[in-house]
Amino acid sequence: MPNKIILPGGAGLVGQNLLPRLKAAGYTEIVVLDKHAANLAILGRIHPDVTTECVDLADPGHWQRHFEDATAVVMLQAQIGGTVLRDFVRNNVDATRNVLEAMNVHRVPRLVHVSSSVVESVANDFYTETKKQQEALVLRNGIDCPVLRPTLMFGWFDRKHLGWLSRFMARVPVFPIPGNGRYMRQPLYAGDFCKVIVACIEGRVTRGVHNISGREKIDYIDIIREIKRATRARTLIVKVPYALFHAALWTWGRFDPNPPFTTQQLRALVAKDEFELTDWPALFGVTATPFADAIAETFNDPTYGHVVLDF
Repeated sequence: MPNKIILPGGAGLVGQNLLPRLKAAGYTEIVVLDKHAANLAILGRIHPDVTTECVDLADPGHWQRHFEDATAVVMLQAQIGGTVLRDFVRNNVDATRNVLEAMNVHRVPRLVHVSSSVVESVANDFYTETKKQQEALVLRNGIDCPVLRPTLMFGWFDRKHLGWLSRFMARVPVFPIPGNGRYMRQPLYAGDFCKVIVACIEGRVTRGVHNISGREKIDYIDIIREIKRATRARTLIVKVPYALFHAALWTWGRFDPNPPFTTQQLRALVAKDEFELTDWPALFGVTATPFADAIAETFNDPTYGHVVLDF
């Protein structure tokens, strides 16, 4: 079994969900490299036995020493939200070059790359374009590795997507839905995705590009209703004209440099994307959790369900 696992960008949603699963699978030497000091501190409090270093992976440096004697890398670093192109380039492209360089120098034998379903999306935004560049860098590098393309994820520690929506829902009497809310999504439970990653580390699948989408197709408004049910929120769900919703987000973005939801993400929400539904549970030897059960686990787990990461 590989022992020393490196998680670049491991203080985010996937990394925080992955750590308990890695430890449950018997991995004892784990290194998390991340520039988000607050979230890295949360991780350190929960997992004091994990080695952490606060570092910007877009800048080469002493952090690359951790890759010596490493047996596997799970590449997680990514800029997901924001309004500045340069941030996306640094975190999705520049950092990836540096991680790959460290792997090559230290001859790390195994890589699992977490890409995104957006590389096949009709959306045209900073996240989509830089994730395409990131995946291309990994594939050109020549390291045999599984490339995983998950759809929108949710789970413990979700600070932006469904987690932010649940906290917003708890604070307001009226929850706005853009347009009619009938925008089909294929949300993926982070717990299931982490099972896939562990299977890759253990060598069950060692190469290929794999679309990992949620097994259930659910409209956005029904996702919101399921969150309301699981969290017992009292808010009233109200449909708002798309143009008004867009204008409100645009105004919010003028005053908040790192808004939780942007006009670019709104356009991606309403884009008519439908991702390939592959039999990834059979391929990776894992069991998919039904959406309603996954939502309940996300918001009601006694250990991790109420831990909130920083933006």
